[in-house]
Amino acid sequence: MDGAGLPGWAYQRDALVKSFKFKSFKEALGFMVRVGFEAEAMNHHPEWNNVYNRVDVKLNTHDAGGKVTAKDVALARVMQGISWVG
Repeated sequence: MDGAGLPGWAYQRDALVKSFKFKSFKEALGFMVRVGFEAEAMNHHPEWNNVYNRVDVKLNTHDAGGKVTAKDVALARVMQGISWVG
């Protein structure tokens, strides 16, 4: 996915996936809140999980049968723009 301007993202089982590792839980939570506002504005919501300083993300579009669409790529780019850890 690096060639698509999405470093660290992978295509796995019909989804774009990435793990973001921050310095602390507080940083991970801050990232999730910022992304949450953007995702809501885009009306496209990630499937994600947070454990301490790590945020694991899985993006696909349920309305498209669980496949990756342009909406997923757009949200991944937003996440890249917000993230300060890569």
